[in-house]
Amino acid sequence: MKPRVGIVDVAREADVSIGTVSNVFNRPDIVAVHTRLRVLSVVERLGYVRSENARVLRGLPSRIIAVVVHDLTNPFDMALVQGAEEAARKAGLAVMVCTRAQNAADEARCLARLAEYEVRGVLITPTGSSDSFKAAMERAGVPFVLMDHDGRQRRPSGCSVAIDDVAGGRLAVQHLLDRGHRTIGFISGPQHLPQVEQRRAGAREALTQAGHSTIALTELTCPAMTVAAGRNVGRRLLSFQNRPTALFCANDLLALGVLQELREAGLRVPDDMALVGCDDIEYAASASVPLTSLRRPGRLVGATAVQLLEAAPTLSDGEHDGRQVILTPELAVRRSSRRET
Repeated sequence: MKPRVGIVDVAREADVSIGTVSNVFNRPDIVAVHTRLRVLSVVERLGYVRSENARVLRGLPSRIIAVVVHDLTNPFDMALVQGAEEAARKAGLAVMVCTRAQNAADEARCLARLAEYEVRGVLITPTGSSDSFKAAMERAGVPFVLMDHDGRQRRPSGCSVAIDDVAGGRLAVQHLLDRGHRTIGFISGPQHLPQVEQRRAGAREALTQAGHSTIALTELTCPAMTVAAGRNVGRRLLSFQNRPTALFCANDLLALGVLQELREAGLRVPDDMALVGCDDIEYAASASVPLTSLRRPGRLVGATAVQLLEAAPTLSDGEHDGRQVILTPELAVRRSSRRET
């Protein structure tokens, strides 16, 4: 195997000091243009790759940030990663993407490994309560930003970027009420996810504000928020004697699974049952019946999280604790809920 080219090799070949080579990468403005171009030419010719470990050992901040999400097969999680990656690239940073099972033990193992890598910071969609995660990151001294998680709900620490899921649930169910529906089902996901809890709370608020009992909201829980889980709950619905006339699903994957089951059973959407999803993923608009969905700006969440992470060193502790960004969802109305009253 060919030996790795080091900074000493570049300095020798370019006839400059090691410090000059370092400045070309880290402080190029103080290096004469002709010297900088000569060093970069040698770097390209020799195939020199900078060592991130050496950079950290010199006391410089890492250029790597970690993005930790639940499941990369979920298009919303992919949108978080894409938004973070785009913002990181503009800031001259690289992104390490990590996924883990949705439980606190796996999360703790993942975060311990990231601390060992001495990453610049961590952007994460935490599992359930963020208290244990925050404590672990504070002990390790690793900056972090919570994504798609309202940090105001727990003790103030770190930054967070969230989407107002209570407002989203309220908006979705109010839309169905406005369409004349009075028996509405809520297809929820794992109960430990705060987003599910908040969407349920918003749905109930809409019913209460319209003068209806929350008993009118029939909840069917799912162990996962996938198309397969949606199909399973769709089959359960078909056995109901008094089915809801409309459904609000905790995410679009559940809604698409329910839609498949209803269509295969010969039910018409929205005439027999209206559907509203959540996230407005790319597939929502191209479904067999275009899906009405809450538009949650995942890319913006990821990009904003990078900006908060980068701004943190310039803020005092008190200012940093107060950086809680809340984004507002919108409803993209399509044919799956357009039943006329």
